[in-house]
Parts: sequence; structure tokens; C-alpha cells
Amino acid sequence: MAMFLLTFNLLIIMALHVYAQERAQERERMVQQQLVSRGIRSKVVLDAMRKVERHRFVPPELSHEAYNDYPLPIGGGQTISQPYIVAFMTEALNLKPTDRVLEIGTGSGYQAAILAEICKEVYTIEIVESLGRQAEQTLRHLGYRNVYVRIGDGYHGWPEAAPFDAIIVTCSPTNVPKPLEEQLAENGRMIIPIGEDQVQELVLITRQGGKLKRQSRLPVLFVPMRDRKGKRY
Repeated sequence: MAMFLLTFNLLIIMALHVYAQERAQERERMVQQQLVSRGIRSKVVLDAMRKVERHRFVPPELSHEAYNDYPLPIGGGQTISQPYIVAFMTEALNLKPTDRVLEIGTGSGYQAAILAEICKEVYTIEIVESLGRQAEQTLRHLGYRNVYVRIGDGYHGWPEAAPFDAIIVTCSPTNVPKPLEEQLAENGRMIIPIGEDQVQELVLITRQGGKLKRQSRLPVLFVPMRDRKGKRY
């Protein structure tokens, strides 16, 4: 009986090892075919995308689609962004290891995990409580101790932790929230989708000499930014 259990356990370990290898190969294909081929060049971003296990951040029934080239639903009317968009937005922020980053729209926690691989601290806010709690649990389980999760209205940011070297917004307001502008540090960068439900533009905002400079980067489609009552910002 003991020999049977030992053999059974070894088979399980071998199967898990093969599964982990297959997932790593999927991530590498994702990086090469979806990111590098489209111009993503930052080594730290590519390394983070290779390392973070995206299948851990999607519903189990969609795990087999985790590394495909499109967003996926995660519940609560929210989605996990297409891998290319995650990489593009992260690269646009030109992050450094010492940076403190604010994320608006935690979702499943995948973008926060990518940021946490690159930066010193990540502060992330999710308005849908069930998603925020699940994301926090997933991030803790995976060992991310430099990510701080708050349940709340991201429009107002996280003033007591400000200023931030970078801000990333993964839901779309019609205009840039004033509180987020105020919480951006000197020489800070913010990447944010702005526009109506079907017409949005990804905008990079930088603060230099106390002034904000805007640069349009990419047409996108994100879920709208709403308050707790569902009203569109």
C-alpha cells in the first residue's frame, strides 16, 4: 500500500510538472506572437509577462483561454484585458524599480501582479467588492506582498498614499478625474482610457514642471468608470 501511494504521488508530481511546463510555453508564445511582434520592447515588461501566470487570474472554466489574444470576462460585468493592452499600458509608463504605482480597476489582479514584478509598491482600487476580495486573495496566495488592495471608488484615488510615480487606469471615464491628476507626482506618468462607451482613446499624461502634458497613444475599448450607484463618470 505504501509503495502504491508513493507511486501515485510521484505520478501527480510529474503531471503537475508537465502542466507547469506547458503553461510556461503558452506564456512564451504569448510574449513572442502577441507582444514582441507588435513592438513591445521593454525587457522588464516582457519578463513580467513571461513570469506572471495569467491563468491564475481568470475563472477556472476559462483557464484554457488565458493566453489567447483577447480579453476575458471575470464577473461583475468586468473583464481581464487583452495581454497586448496590459503590456502596452505597462511599457508606456516607463516604470522603475523604486516607483510607487496607483492602479484604478483591480479586476482579477493580473495587471497589479505585472506591476508588482517591476515596481516597489502597487496600490490598487476595485469598486466591485467581490472582485477586489478575490483579487486580494489571489495576489496573497501567489506571494505578492507589495500590492495593497482597497475596495472603493477609484475616481477619488488613494490620497493618503499619494503622490504616485505612475497611475494606470483600467476603466474609462469621459474625462480625466481631477483627484488622479492631483495625486500624480512631479515627473509622474498616467495612462488612462478616456471617452464614451464605444469611442475611447488611450492617453498618456505626464507631469513636468507642475504642468500636465497629454499624448494620445491608441484607440481602445474599456468598461466605463462608474460610481457605486452605477452612474457614469
